[in-house]
Amino acid sequence: MEEARDNACNDMGKMLQFLLPVATQIQQDVIKAYGFSNDGEGVLKFARLIKSYESQDPEIASMSGKLKSMFLPPMTLPPHGAGTGGVAAS
Repeated sequence: MEEARDNACNDMGKMLQFLLPVATQIQQDVIKAYGFSNDGEGVLKFARLIKSYESQDPEIASMSGKLKSMFLPPMTLPPHGAGTGGVAAS
């Protein structure tokens, strides 16, 4: 996983190319022990189930956030007012 993350260099496109397949394979290997199919559909069902519990349980929400941060690059928001060209409308 770390090798894939290093290869991706925090680039979203490269994350999808290198890291996401590794993360998906790890999930497939783990979720089959809990009754999910170990294919893409099983991963999607697992993800939907976790998403449904995030709003009900802060610990699940926290763990889900940590998991996502392992295979998604940090997202930065543009400065307030970006895209307006710096010109105030009057």
